[in-house]
Amino acid sequence: MTALKTLLFTVILPGAATVYIPYWLLSSPSVRASLPIGNFRYIGLIPIVIGAAIYFWCAWDFTFTGRGTPAPIDPPKELVVKGLYRYTRNPMYVGILTLLFGEAVFFASRQLLIYAGVVFLIFHLFVMLYEEPTLRRKFGGSYKRYCESVPRWIPRIRNLAQ
Repeated sequence: MTALKTLLFTVILPGAATVYIPYWLLSSPSVRASLPIGNFRYIGLIPIVIGAAIYFWCAWDFTFTGRGTPAPIDPPKELVVKGLYRYTRNPMYVGILTLLFGEAVFFASRQLLIYAGVVFLIFHLFVMLYEEPTLRRKFGGSYKRYCESVPRWIPRIRNLAQ
């Protein structure tokens, strides 16, 4: 049942953020000139695939290790600190942002690049104002130690070597 809830959440929220809203932005009559990147735009497929893979790996870990979903209303019951969570505290958000950046490059779209920046700002504020305080209350000292050893957004080089 948890896997079904994760799938449903993925279609609704990350699906809207990475498919529906970009489609709406790209099909808007107000879309102007694109980024002048020519065939370089095909490089954008790489971060799209990597970002999607990161998101699904994290959703898997939330579902089967944490026994919960990525949805804030049904979060994991266990603190997930394995997989990509060993390198950054927010790999799921990093995956979505990577995917959005790839879409901006692939579609050579300034609007999608700006949208990705806005999404990052929303993620950052959500993490700072809701997620981290909630996890501190729920997991106490183990979350505090996790925060001390794993960065919020950008992995440390020494974490990658482990």
